[in-house]
Amino acid sequence: MQFKTVKLALLAASVAVVSGCADNTQLKEVQSMAAAAMTKANEAYNLATVANTNASDANFAAQEAQNTANAALECCNANSSKLDRMFQKAMSK
Repeated sequence: MQFKTVKLALLAASVAVVSGCADNTQLKEVQSMAAAAMTKANEAYNLATVANTNASDANFAAQEAQNTANAALECCNANSSKLDRMFQKAMSK
């Protein structure tokens, strides 16, 4: 959305210059609008970069949690098997 604003501002500046109806004040105003739009676009890009980094960190943490849960399940299954074997051995005596 920010890039559309930049494009529109640059298009308006081009049309004003080409049509010859723009004076220096109008041209400076359009340049100012384009600069402001570019600043907002850069801010949006920076926020998106931070969000992407945070998402990557969250994904890594979730994967680590999944690995821990899988290890706990394997341990639980191993303990359950041991108890079943012990019970079978006790019952056979």
